[in-house]
Amino acid sequence: QVQLVESGGGLVQAGGSLRLSCAASGAIFRINAMGWYRQAPGKQRELVASVTSGSDTNYADSVKGRFTISRDNGKNTAYLQMNSLKPEDTGVYYCNTKVLQTDWRAGDYWGQGTQVTVSS
Repeated sequence: QVQLVESGGGLVQAGGSLRLSCAASGAIFRINAMGWYRQAPGKQRELVASVTSGSDTNYADSVKGRFTISRDNGKNTAYLQMNSLKPEDTGVYYCNTKVLQTDWRAGDYWGQGTQVTVSS
């Protein structure tokens, strides 16, 4: 099993910044990708940003130029730096990781979610 622990959410005014962290631990042989998704009230969960083991990144169009995802491979941790936040960025942010486990099975895991609220 793999566990994800998220931190860094909170309440911020529009134009402000937050940094989310997601630490993975457990039966990990290799992390293939880590990503952040968000879910606003009444909406489906959507991809915000992801990063592969080769440091290739992918961003939702709505956050390009404002958010930056990064990884610390030594710590099995991903970060999401969110700048110039807008009220429409409000939602629960979930960390996701796709791993090769120590039992050689592929795993896909989610964090518990952290609330981000941007006030206007």
